[in-house]
Amino acid sequence: MIARPYSKTTTRLLSVLGLLTVMMTVAVSCSDGDEEEVFDDGFVPSVLRIGYLPSTRVVAHRGFWNTKGSAENSLAALEKAAEEGFYASEFDVRLTSDSVPVISHDTRIQKLLIETTPYARIRDTELRNGERLPTLQEYLKKGKNLNIRMVLEIKTHMQSGYDLRAVHITLAAVREADMENWVEYISFSLPVCREIIRLSPRSSVSYLTGDMAPAKLKEMGFTGIDYPYEALKIRPEWIQEAKKEGMTVNVWIVNNLQMMYDFILRDVDFITTDRPATLKELLKRY
Repeated sequence: MIARPYSKTTTRLLSVLGLLTVMMTVAVSCSDGDEEEVFDDGFVPSVLRIGYLPSTRVVAHRGFWNTKGSAENSLAALEKAAEEGFYASEFDVRLTSDSVPVISHDTRIQKLLIETTPYARIRDTELRNGERLPTLQEYLKKGKNLNIRMVLEIKTHMQSGYDLRAVHITLAAVREADMENWVEYISFSLPVCREIIRLSPRSSVSYLTGDMAPAKLKEMGFTGIDYPYEALKIRPEWIQEAKKEGMTVNVWIVNNLQMMYDFILRDVDFITTDRPATLKELLKRY
């Protein structure tokens, strides 16, 4: 977008005003799930583009968990992300030994390996905010009443066959909940992603690992890349390559304020962050 020309005096004034505005930013304390994002001074971006309107949207990593009454991958985190108007809430799915899909990032809960533990043994496990461990069906039911996209990561399992079983069970649950138009899929596993594409070709599917060129993924049927920021700093040309292929670009996990600005100015479609309120505020200040 080409900015409207300004006089030198006006440009200086706008720059000063803009810098003063963005100096109010949000700092996160991640030590406690009840800690909220609070305003703090001290950050000035290296670049302030006058007249630029960003198109980047916010994806809350594991939901909006760093706010009062919330916890990672909780129903409250999903609901609070929707209340804040974020584009999407990301969450993680794993299978128990009896093939119940539960929402958990970690492989273990209460020192028990989830994929070798029956659901009945962990169903009453409490999250940090007092909720019990949610199932995928419960998460989808909650999301159905909220105006927010859901970015579903199918985690990899250690036992043979569990990953593809997770794909089949997950897709069936999404169809049963009538949430196919609201759920997008991501995974570090190429076979998992390809199985999703095969079984649900109209779904949005992005690869997480960051080791393949967008054009190659496009040939496989992927709709986007969802790469770690380190990968896109090494290969920044992949951002434009993906866009040229008609693919979306998501970058994770971006918690650094300067890095947020850098990727906004690179016109990535989405930023996944543990600091969604911060990113939302920064986007408002352009």
